[in-house]
Amino acid sequence: MNLLDKLRKIKDRFDQVNEELSDPANQNNRDKIINLSKERNNLAEIVSAYENYKQLMLNIDGNKEIIDTSTDKELSDLASTELKELLIKKEAMEDEIKILLIPKDPNDDKSVIMEIRAGTGGEEAALFAGDLFRMYSRYAEVRGWKVELVDINETGLGGLKEVIFSVNGNNVFGDLKYESGVHRVQRVPATEGSGRVHTSAATVAVLPEVEDVQVEINPSDLKIDVFRSGGAGGQNVNKVETAIRITHLPTGLVVQCQDERSQLKNRQKAMKVLRARLYDIKIKEQTDEISAKRKNMVGSGDRSDKIRTYNFPQNRVTDHRIGITLYNLSNIIEGDLNELLEQLKIADRTEKLQANIES
Repeated sequence: MNLLDKLRKIKDRFDQVNEELSDPANQNNRDKIINLSKERNNLAEIVSAYENYKQLMLNIDGNKEIIDTSTDKELSDLASTELKELLIKKEAMEDEIKILLIPKDPNDDKSVIMEIRAGTGGEEAALFAGDLFRMYSRYAEVRGWKVELVDINETGLGGLKEVIFSVNGNNVFGDLKYESGVHRVQRVPATEGSGRVHTSAATVAVLPEVEDVQVEINPSDLKIDVFRSGGAGGQNVNKVETAIRITHLPTGLVVQCQDERSQLKNRQKAMKVLRARLYDIKIKEQTDEISAKRKNMVGSGDRSDKIRTYNFPQNRVTDHRIGITLYNLSNIIEGDLNELLEQLKIADRTEKLQANIES
């Protein structure tokens, strides 16, 4: 199927979606209307490109006809000059359309649950986990996103053994999904007196937030424990049982939340994390077969993979998936992630485009 045929097929589906949206029989089906509206929005840009491409092809055919049939040399020369320009424009437009035809991740526009855990390296790994949390929090602030703590486990020196938080806003998963994996740091720890560089690590998980309808949870599969909060929290701490621990019995997943003073709010946050983790398992099962055939360079989200090294003595950040090294660690660790994330998006898009061409 050539490019024009693919675009015609998409245009036909776009017209069909519009008809279904206008059908009175669907007006009371809220879920269907929402899904159709999302599909129309996703197709609209491609359909617009199709209309421009179709007109361009008509102009190309018109100029070719003039060249083949006209006895007016001046007119024929003018058509030849214009044809060259149109063919250059056609090539550029086809490249743009091929990018538009790359299947979009339906989770890209969702908010996320992020989990950062200290790995190898003891207290230094915990301090690095805290640095990563601050880095993502500051990046979220610049983007106008809202960060909400779900659970946090601090160490005596100000590091974090674990932190779970949500990031809410537009296209959050589309930007942060590349951050899942093992992050490695090389620096002289604050606890090191000899000045020797240590290597430590922390893991990051980025999970899209999901609605109840996307993950079915049987209440009988849940074991819910209530306990007293620990750590900071003023007079409420250790006096009122507001912290929640939820165990999903079929999978053994355990989620707890003690950030809020309300037991209900803690329960709601914990359920949000549980749904995200169960959805992550579901998606991983669906993509395992594809991943076995073709290892995604950028977007695999495998949290056992070492994805990035932060070298403080050299002010260097290296992303091992795409082989890029930036010498602006001091800015990146303060939340300036734009250049790094843009390079990852380009690499991911290039890889998917190549896969589309091969298929």
